[in-house]
Formats: sequence, C-alpha cells, structure tokens
Amino acid sequence: MPRQTSFIKPGQLPATWRIVDADGKILGRLATEVATALMGKHRPEYTPNILCGDSIIITNASKIVLTGRKAELKTLRKWSGYPGGLRVRNYETLLRDDPTVMVTEAIIRMLPRGRLGRRIQRNLRVFAGAEHDHQAQTPTPMKTKA
Repeated sequence: MPRQTSFIKPGQLPATWRIVDADGKILGRLATEVATALMGKHRPEYTPNILCGDSIIITNASKIVLTGRKAELKTLRKWSGYPGGLRVRNYETLLRDDPTVMVTEAIIRMLPRGRLGRRIQRNLRVFAGAEHDHQAQTPTPMKTKA
C-alpha cells in the first residue's frame, strides 16, 4: 500500500452546480457558506491551488436580510481612479436599486485574491428574482445553515 498523498489534477472533479435561495437569509452568514463552497473547502479532496469548487446560483437576492442598522450605515465605495471619482452608496439604496451588487461584493471579498480567486469568481451567478437562466445545468439545492 503506497504511502503517498494523492492530489487532484485540473479537470478530475465533475462540474457541480448548486442553487441557493436567499429569501430571508442574513447576508454575511449566507456569503460565508457560498464562499466556502465556491473555493471547494467543503470537499474532502480540496486542494488550495486547483479550482475544485462548485458553480453557485443565488436567487431572490432582493429578499436578503441585513441585521441591525447596516442598511443605512454600511457603504460600498467605488473609485474611478480620478480625483473626485469616489462613488459611495449605502446598502439601503443598493438593496433597492441593484441587490445583486451587494451580494456579489460580499462574497467576492471573502475569496482569495489573485489568478485563482478571479477564476473562482466566474463560478458565481446572482439573480435579484426567483428566475434564473441556468436550468440546463440542473442545479441541486444547497443546504445552508443561515
């Protein structure tokens, strides 16, 4: 019996699609579970330098819950790179105008930075309503604690 650690290679794991309903879920608690699944840390064959996570679809992002006064106090800052180009929006307006930005940013900021992190980001799809355009992938529901 060989005593060598076996590592997975790119393409060895099957592509799995998961779907999460964000209706009534707390933003941060949902984001941590989704980020963990995107990185693949829930799998026993997790390898930190290989893309081994799932592709995740989040629906009903407009019905996500923010606790406390985060909706009015927490802000998303975006700088164009030019003087006076800082755009600051609080989560209350983000939730009203485009909730997918708020959910996406919360999850992306929990992912690693670098080439692999940018590749992992492509496996995340967020939709404001209950409808999504990935029925062909036959996603399985993801159980969340949040």
